[in-house]
Amino acid sequence: MQNLTLPSSSFSSELVANRKAITVKGKFFFLGDQKIFIKGVSYGPFSTGTHGHPFPEKPVVEIDFAMMAQLGANCLRVYTVPPDWLLDLAAAHGLVLLVGIPWTQHVAFLDSSAVKAEIRNCIAQGVKACRDHPATFAYLVGNEIPPDVVRWHGQKQVRAFVKELMAVAKDNHSQGLVSYANYPCTEYLNIDFTDFVCFNVYLHQEKDFRRYLSRLHNLAEDKPLVLSEFGVDSMREGNQAQAEILSQKLSSSFYMGAAGTIVFSWTDEWFTGGYAIQDWAFGLVDTERLKKPAFDTVQQYYTAALPPVQPEYPKVSVVVCAYNAERTMDSCLASLKELNYPNYEVIVVNDGSTDQTLEITQRYDYVRLISQENKGLSAARNVGIAAATGEIIAFTDSDCMADPDWLTYLVAKFLSSGLAAVGGPNLSPPEDSLVPACVAVSPGVPTHVLLSDEIAEHIAGCNMAFRREALQDICGFDSQFRAAGDDVDLCWRLQDKGYAIGFSPAAIVWHFRRNTVDAYLKQQRGYGKAEALVYFKHPNRFNLFGQPSWAGRIYGDLSAFLRFGQPSIYSGVFGRGLFQTLYEPSSSLISYLPLTLEWNVVALIVFVSALLSGDRPWVGAAMFLISCVWCIAGALQARIDSRFHGARARLLVALLIYLGPLVRSVERYRWRIKQLTKAEPIKFDRP
Repeated sequence: MQNLTLPSSSFSSELVANRKAITVKGKFFFLGDQKIFIKGVSYGPFSTGTHGHPFPEKPVVEIDFAMMAQLGANCLRVYTVPPDWLLDLAAAHGLVLLVGIPWTQHVAFLDSSAVKAEIRNCIAQGVKACRDHPATFAYLVGNEIPPDVVRWHGQKQVRAFVKELMAVAKDNHSQGLVSYANYPCTEYLNIDFTDFVCFNVYLHQEKDFRRYLSRLHNLAEDKPLVLSEFGVDSMREGNQAQAEILSQKLSSSFYMGAAGTIVFSWTDEWFTGGYAIQDWAFGLVDTERLKKPAFDTVQQYYTAALPPVQPEYPKVSVVVCAYNAERTMDSCLASLKELNYPNYEVIVVNDGSTDQTLEITQRYDYVRLISQENKGLSAARNVGIAAATGEIIAFTDSDCMADPDWLTYLVAKFLSSGLAAVGGPNLSPPEDSLVPACVAVSPGVPTHVLLSDEIAEHIAGCNMAFRREALQDICGFDSQFRAAGDDVDLCWRLQDKGYAIGFSPAAIVWHFRRNTVDAYLKQQRGYGKAEALVYFKHPNRFNLFGQPSWAGRIYGDLSAFLRFGQPSIYSGVFGRGLFQTLYEPSSSLISYLPLTLEWNVVALIVFVSALLSGDRPWVGAAMFLISCVWCIAGALQARIDSRFHGARARLLVALLIYLGPLVRSVERYRWRIKQLTKAEPIKFDRP
């Protein structure tokens, strides 16, 4: 599958002809099955024209849109609701619109019921005006609410109101994409309920911009990240500097996996607050529509293939170890065949499968197939390493499908950082029934743990890559880990050797989760065994309950939501900090204690003892009730597929939150005891 590199007109022509909707899949946008990147410019606001709308006269708009098509843009962001004639002209020139719906966000809008009602009506009418036009891409229900206003009303209240506005937009266009344009001054709003994440970022230093981009990717988690505004003032920086800084921003954005960029702005002409602004010049063209050097710079990126061409393409060996994987093997190998990377090989190690795994693999002639008797996952991975010829060795699982640009983003991180290992996220594909959809969002799934926005403590075994020499330095995988725990052990051994592990949020694989409750619980038992085995190699990295004690933050796991304590915000002097970040409290014992086996055993003992003695049996019952409350609280926060919302789904997730840690702990204790019985006593030569 190839990314969209055709002229912009073909983009909207297909959209108009087939009336297809742009959809979100993971961290990218798709038109049907084709991945697309948003390549946009901002347009306006302008003074009101003779046609009665805050846009230039129609002949000027036609000139602008023709030049935008020449630029390679496929999207423009507007700050007022466009009239039908402008939407028609946009479609004719191959452009879709990100429609910003303006409202009174610079006043204390939550203090007045009438103002709030007016804002809701404004959103509803704006969506209705654009929802039937195929040139409408998405809506923005707000833009940069000032930090003073947010602090006056409170972060929770403003966040709830923005969520309410999104619901209003969805009520009027259920299939429409909706977002909110946030910015660093109010990053702490944590607008995580939109269809995609938008941020306006003005940072001119490339190093600072890339670091903040890494942070935004982690805030966006599994959603597309669109840089909804960035630009350079040519009046202060100069025309040439404007072009150079924009080049850095666009290069960094697309190399690091942004789903889209909106350059601010198309023209120097800018009208706000009732006045034409004369002391700024952010445009790619001036007010007379004469091109600046920045136009040619942006054109180079917008007309080129995306992701951008790498400076080099080191050979990558992709190793897939399979054991009885007939359910997903075909999807896995079909996805690997379509990778947009020119220099890779795929090695499949069939680890003694007794189903149709071997036959399915033999259908793909591009695969190097190695069959062996069943020796376990780690041993199979070591066989793959020995057979690999690439400088970089990447691993994914037989129940995964790789994004076409998976290797491109992994290698880009290697080239820009010099790290020994790089991993990426594994996302759950949409499920067609309730049970798999609930299992997919339950805790205990493979995930990554980050020490910072760019450095990982752990990367999941289904999406990880290593430089060959780093694997050789630690002698590969430990063969005692037959099904799980191998990735945890390997990451910790790398770090003990002084290596750093990177994370590339755009390097996605789609990971099929277990599709039954029994399979999920079996997986948790396997993880419990693995934790017991890893404990004996890294005892200092485990807590009193035998659970891994991560130094970093766990991402993508529901258990990360079960936290206590209010997050803190660095706001700067008088609340005017340019980067106001939400700092989550670290996990404490109380945050996971009610879900532990130990807590529930004590609760049972207390309850039975009290019941027999007749003395305060409610104590044990209260402990069990607390566990139930924890599970229900987690289930209410679970991002269950909207098709399966309802009490049944929430209760099933709550049950899995409760059962998962218990069966995992039982297996962990069983294997720790088993391993301890194998330990030989220390013998001394003399007393």
